[in-house]
Amino acid sequence: MKPYLISLGAGILVGIVYSLLGVRSPAPPTIALIGLLGILLGEQALPIAKRLFRSEPVLAYVKTDCAEHVLGPQARAKPREACRDA
Repeated sequence: MKPYLISLGAGILVGIVYSLLGVRSPAPPTIALIGLLGILLGEQALPIAKRLFRSEPVLAYVKTDCAEHVLGPQARAKPREACRDA
């Protein structure tokens, strides 16, 4: 139940921002999709910043976990052997 309440709260917050920007809801599809993309990318900003701050490898994270989260499981980097077979 908690994730639903968090989702509802986030939706209300986004609705307030939409109202402040003068965007009507339901938003036109392009605006809505760009907003969703921004949310997905924003979720990855903090983990990337933490890795940069700790001098950990960032590119490997972006190619695996980050890409999978933003683009779905099909975006995960394939091992080189799998790439040669395809």
